[in-house]
Amino acid sequence: MLRLTFPEVKDYVAQHASALKAHRQSLKNRESNRQFRARLRGALKDARTAVASNDLAAAKTALKQTISLIDRMASKGVIHRNAASRYKSRLTKRLTVRA
Repeated sequence: MLRLTFPEVKDYVAQHASALKAHRQSLKNRESNRQFRARLRGALKDARTAVASNDLAAAKTALKQTISLIDRMASKGVIHRNAASRYKSRLTKRLTVRA
């Protein structure tokens, strides 16, 4: 259950101030990571669509932007660095097969 406001939860979180703060931070980080992952999924979809449409210039531009976003997500810890490498490799391979 995710609420946009961050109430002081009393039932299943410890009552210490530090634990409550850690819980609030975890909710905030989870929401942030969720938005980052949604952005990443959209960018991957756009890049795959551009490659599939055989428009080489648009595909290269989309690939460059998507790889930049993937690297940013990996550096922030939103996705694992191996997953980032896998995404980049598969996208690049799709583009080289089409080109």
